[in-house]
Amino acid sequence: MLTIHAAPLVLPVGAAAVVDGAVAVDSDRIATLGPYEEVAAAYPTARVRRWPGLLAPGLRQDRARELLIRCYHPDPREADELGELPLWGEEFERLAAAMDTTRRAGSVRRGLQRMLRHGTTHLAGPFGADDQALRTAVARSGLVVQVAPSPVPVGEGVPDLDPFAAGGDLARTAHGPLTVGGRADLAVFDVPDEAALYGDGPRPCVATVLAGRLVHRAR
Repeated sequence: MLTIHAAPLVLPVGAAAVVDGAVAVDSDRIATLGPYEEVAAAYPTARVRRWPGLLAPGLRQDRARELLIRCYHPDPREADELGELPLWGEEFERLAAAMDTTRRAGSVRRGLQRMLRHGTTHLAGPFGADDQALRTAVARSGLVVQVAPSPVPVGEGVPDLDPFAAGGDLARTAHGPLTVGGRADLAVFDVPDEAALYGDGPRPCVATVLAGRLVHRAR
């Protein structure tokens, strides 16, 4: 089914921003993008999803490997004991020493799910051929592994699920531009403009679209 994703601002990256814009998605591909009125006129029977804020390309997580194999993502049932944030460093090492395969696999799955909640659609790879379980989990998630070198220098210290924490702007943090015929990997943030994506302020991701599928929607 063809779906139109509309937002007050569409930032394609590599092209001019579109106020009151929209992206039409047919299966897993972008059919067209531009002003909402024009897109809606071209596809009058399409389902329309209206989002607040701005719509942009899905993001790339440059520290994906660290987040998945050097962090523990607590189960919600462990929140009282371990909190909700990824555990890193000594806390991770303490848990890892007694962690079985099932618990590790659960952490990886939760890490991938939480990346989607931050607008991530692509992961910086590669993931080692020696870790088949990790490669399988990533493949099942639908997230795309980009092996090309990252344009943003990978930071040190605690990795963050938020791709913008690395300090890159949208052009450097997005997986690539939105283009007609390209794969429909989108992220929607409830912020008024691009500048609000940066710095320490909140940048809530309200939706993530992966290959045309709505895989995250904030409640």
